[in-house]
Amino acid sequence: MEYLDFELPIKELKEQFEKACAIGEESEVDVTDTCKQIEKKLQETKKEIYKNLTPWQRVQLSRHPSRPYTLDYINAICGDSFLELHGDRTVKDDKAMIGGLGKIGNQSFMFIGQQKGYNTKTRQYRNFGMANPEGYRKALRLMKSAEKFNLPVVTFVDTPGAYPGLEAEERGQGEAIARNILEMTRLKVPIIVIIIGEGASGGALGIGVGDKVLMLENAWYSVISPENCSSILWRSWEQKEQAAEALKLTAKDSVKLKVVDSIIREPLGGAHSDRETTFETVRDTILSSYEELKNLSPEQLVGKRMDKYASMGVFKD
Repeated sequence: MEYLDFELPIKELKEQFEKACAIGEESEVDVTDTCKQIEKKLQETKKEIYKNLTPWQRVQLSRHPSRPYTLDYINAICGDSFLELHGDRTVKDDKAMIGGLGKIGNQSFMFIGQQKGYNTKTRQYRNFGMANPEGYRKALRLMKSAEKFNLPVVTFVDTPGAYPGLEAEERGQGEAIARNILEMTRLKVPIIVIIIGEGASGGALGIGVGDKVLMLENAWYSVISPENCSSILWRSWEQKEQAAEALKLTAKDSVKLKVVDSIIREPLGGAHSDRETTFETVRDTILSSYEELKNLSPEQLVGKRMDKYASMGVFKD
């Protein structure tokens, strides 16, 4: 398991615990009390570290290489019922944006989300979770299909941003994202948005408009990443921690600013430390959110959604 720099005290205690247990197994020395003391200290250290995370440390956790990605959630929640659908019917199939039909219990959903890779090869294959215009057009095609068959939509947001390459701009990156935002505001079926990792810029907004917008505890949601913000303001990435603080990008900040409806709690240590509990929590959250929305008429859904976004922000006459 990989550890971030602020998690090193946890790593040291875990190594001490494993060594003590190994000594007990290899010899006749009773190390039960020692193991219990180390284990107690380990739990106390974990609570102390994760209770006082800075915004930048939460950004680091959101990028942890062992953190679950979109397909991990979908496969865990839906099992064998998930059927991935491909292509935007115009250019090609964008591997950074995945989507398809799946069931939770007896209820069908259209699942859509950005997918990152697990190693160098798959990261390149998935374009690091940065979708091209055809990815957003594929997402919109699937949303329209869900509307046609009266199926709720669930989107998983996890992207450092939409792909900024020349070819993406040539094919209309800005227009594709803007079109998705427009169409999602008036989609006549329930939309549940879950920010599971990075929620950056228009890349997140392209699948981020919903009746319920939820956010994992160690995810982040902002117009720009801390590094890019730092490079613009200070001409260097060295001020990224200060930028993360100023951007108000944490789940707690997002709820306070009414950009996000609620926080999905993660196990102690982050989603990657106990995947099964995280998957179960997300599954239950999707079902409870759908229960709140399923009896609303299309007109009520659209009206409430429009009011939700129209009420955001502060202005003076």
